[in-house]
Amino acid sequence: MLDQLNKSLAVIKELDIEKPEFGIILGTGLGKLVEKVDIKQTISYESIPHFPVSTVESHSGRLIFGRIENKPVVIMQGRFHYYEGYSMEQVTYGVRVMKLLGISKLIISNAAGGLNNDYEKSDLMIIEDHINLFPENPLRGKNEDSLGPRFPDMYEPYDKNMIKIAMEYGRDEKVRIHKGVYAGVQGPNLETPAEYKFLRIIGADAVGMSSIPENIVAVHMGLPVFAISVITDLCTPEKLQPVSVPEIIAAAEKAEPAMTRIIARMVAEF
Repeated sequence: MLDQLNKSLAVIKELDIEKPEFGIILGTGLGKLVEKVDIKQTISYESIPHFPVSTVESHSGRLIFGRIENKPVVIMQGRFHYYEGYSMEQVTYGVRVMKLLGISKLIISNAAGGLNNDYEKSDLMIIEDHINLFPENPLRGKNEDSLGPRFPDMYEPYDKNMIKIAMEYGRDEKVRIHKGVYAGVQGPNLETPAEYKFLRIIGADAVGMSSIPENIVAVHMGLPVFAISVITDLCTPEKLQPVSVPEIIAAAEKAEPAMTRIIARMVAEF
């Protein structure tokens, strides 16, 4: 893996980029955050050796270097999912690249189904913990000690200080924001009513098909993580209805301005 990472880094560094402080991963329907960025350089995933390519609608597939709140950032506009057929090593490859480029903090966003009765469409949920239901772990196999420890401690998978600031900001700005547990599943199909019931029983407030692998690799590499979900569909028995991809994207886009303000606040504060 180190050889592949070094080849990726060599091509990216030809852009003469500024060392980023924050890495940001944008989820489904959330790509417009880049409109708030003072963009300096961009590079398509296809141009980076060994970098996977996004295949999902609304995932543009490029690395963006620039500034938010006058702080240098690198943004993944488009992520990789296990259900696309990638290995977990490929799904999390971008996190490793961003860490080796110099980031000291990671921000993850996603679209998720709401399992908590208090949630409504386009609400925001700050992830304070997760339940990993993926069939593969990104750290499975021989450990590369130079990247992180064999057995990383998941005692605090999401940074408590960043969670506190985000919740305070949401209350001050009167944004519908919650704090909850995210369950990660393989996908790509949405869950059955019985599966939604199971996820609620085991303690999940929202469910999605991403983010946890990236979080595990970030923790492995010593990166503090802040993660935020946009609730795009409601999965409780009382509110469950058929849902389409355009509806999910529309719900995410409705919440995007509030999410963008919170992410900008995280960058400014930390």
